[in-house]
Amino acid sequence: MRTVTSILLVLITINGLGAQEEKESPWDVHGYVKHLQTIFKIDGFNTYLLDNLVHNRVNIRYEPSEHFQLAVDFRNRIFYGDLIKLNPSFADQIEMSNNDYFDLSAHLINKQDWLVNSTIDRAYMQYTKGTFEARLGRQRINWGISTVWNPNDLFNAFSFTDFDYEERPGSDAVRLKYYLDFASSIEIAASAGDTWDERVVAAMYKWNVSQYDLQVLSGFSQNNWVIGGGWAGNLKTAGFKGEWTYFFGKDDAEKNSFALMSAIDYSFSNGFYLSAGYLYNSNGRTKGSLSDLFSFELSAKNLYPFRHAIITSFSYPVTPLINSSLAIIYSPLSSHPLFLSPNITVSVAQSWDLDLVGQLVFNEENDRYTSPVTAAFLRLKFSF
Repeated sequence: MRTVTSILLVLITINGLGAQEEKESPWDVHGYVKHLQTIFKIDGFNTYLLDNLVHNRVNIRYEPSEHFQLAVDFRNRIFYGDLIKLNPSFADQIEMSNNDYFDLSAHLINKQDWLVNSTIDRAYMQYTKGTFEARLGRQRINWGISTVWNPNDLFNAFSFTDFDYEERPGSDAVRLKYYLDFASSIEIAASAGDTWDERVVAAMYKWNVSQYDLQVLSGFSQNNWVIGGGWAGNLKTAGFKGEWTYFFGKDDAEKNSFALMSAIDYSFSNGFYLSAGYLYNSNGRTKGSLSDLFSFELSAKNLYPFRHAIITSFSYPVTPLINSSLAIIYSPLSSHPLFLSPNITVSVAQSWDLDLVGQLVFNEENDRYTSPVTAAFLRLKFSF
């Protein structure tokens, strides 16, 4: 607790100093500190597992002129609890998930029952001149359109179960973008890699037709030639969006695959929000358990363990300070895998938020539903 308190005091001081600076200052510093308490019930363990994560992020921006920007974002995390004690490879797994091409992560403390890791999560310089934009360094290249699964997200696919990583992963890459007009652009990007198995090189074109935002992309992604596209518009008063990508294996080791995500959403006048979507993943399994949902190898080519997935989500503001939501994912297989995630968010005070999140996994075995993984999360977040 002393460590957490010290971090909070330092960041509050930084925030106060930043507020005293003149508005014309080229510097901007913001971020957050949060504590995530997790309770797991995993099949095979007779007891509940407790885990903790103290997560601090500091985002630094420096803009010496209207054309240049430098960005460096630090992600500092303190892990402690049962999962570290039970998994001797925990530190190595964290290191692998932190790094892209360049090693910008370090374990400051690595003990048997706790770990302190610091990572430079973003580090790029950007040049903007009129309709041209160039960015070099570790950055988020967000080509996805859908809110849950993104077949177009070639550079940095993310897991929807990792709700605590709002910024999502980045890539060590170069990106060039040229705006043709207010609704169309051409974007070219390439990530670093020692071999073609690691690199992504692709181009995307965006435009608008009849109030629909459209995009097409093509290139090479981790030993696959790719072509894809996406759309976002409306069906009367409902939102309608989706994206698809076809992967052509460069050699016999990589088989061809296709991924499609489509969703419709609607907001009611009372604040109730409803969304329904469908994912097709030709790489996905047609049978089996959902127990590996939190550990399967994720990529734009393989976004979910199963071939078919239907998702429905709801949200409703109970009061102006309390919001509730529920996500349901079902795959039509013999085991009837089902994922549920209820959420409640409370705005405790200015800059303070409290979240209660559940993640429950179910499968049918021997004519009854079992739950190989159940998790509950309590998160307190202070933003500065």
